[in-house]
Amino acid sequence: MKNRYYDLNSYFRNIFGCRTHKITVDAGFDCPNRDGTISNGGCIYCNARGSGTGAHAKGLSITQQLIAGKAAVSKRFKTKNFIAYFQAFSNTYASYEKLKSFYDEALSVENIAGLAIGTRPDCINDSVLKLLENYAKNYHIWVEYGLQSIHDETLLLINRGHDFNCFVNAVNMTKGRGIKICAHVILGLPGEEKTHMLKTAKALAKLKIDGIKLHLLYVVKGTKMEDLYLSGNYRCLEQDEYAQLVCDFIELLPENVVIHRLTGDPHPKELLAPLWSLEKPETLFLIKDILENRNSRQGKFYPDKKDIESF
Repeated sequence: MKNRYYDLNSYFRNIFGCRTHKITVDAGFDCPNRDGTISNGGCIYCNARGSGTGAHAKGLSITQQLIAGKAAVSKRFKTKNFIAYFQAFSNTYASYEKLKSFYDEALSVENIAGLAIGTRPDCINDSVLKLLENYAKNYHIWVEYGLQSIHDETLLLINRGHDFNCFVNAVNMTKGRGIKICAHVILGLPGEEKTHMLKTAKALAKLKIDGIKLHLLYVVKGTKMEDLYLSGNYRCLEQDEYAQLVCDFIELLPENVVIHRLTGDPHPKELLAPLWSLEKPETLFLIKDILENRNSRQGKFYPDKKDIESF
């Protein structure tokens, strides 16, 4: 691999033969962990906006968002190939008819080559998967499942609203349909040590998913994490500490797992801590530097087939 890990840009070039960008879409979806179905509070690190851009609240349609996003990206990167990324909240949490309408609208926009759909593992079912399977015959389709950790005690602590087995079931339901599977993981969750996080890496390696997104747990204003942080009951990871953990994590993943992201993008006005999380280029450079100093790479400690059961 050109880099020491299999990044998303390299993957898209391998698939499409050209630079491809994801354009974020806010379709106004809700979340069962916020609307009272599971909970009213959501995960302890999530504020009322979630990962949304606010575009839906401004009245912008999916088509308008994609056209504007394409124009901005094309001007900067001279690319003409795009993936519509349904990001905000749980983007399979609606009726079949509504989902089909939204996805059809996105795919009807010129130069949209596929969909990436962020959702929860408890917001998927066979009918939705059949819809995505049908799209996958002609388009590039990713489903991104929020997991965060394999440890049920952690998931309970962060008020995730599902357990690890729910994620495993969703992955198994999705496999074999031509749909790519990405898992979201957060490093630095309350109560987790390095051993917890590396067990998550090993478990995902065994599941043979297609991609992963790694996020730093940062403290956002107006969340329960803010209370935990201000009370002195939570310590944020330091930049070098996080970068070292990222390298440890990806060394355990198979070489063909696509690394979609190595850290998050907090909104500066919402961020409480750590402030270094705003220094994304520096963090990525540090990760690269650590891998080079270790003479390491993604998959370095991923075992051979004969060793996988004891991994």
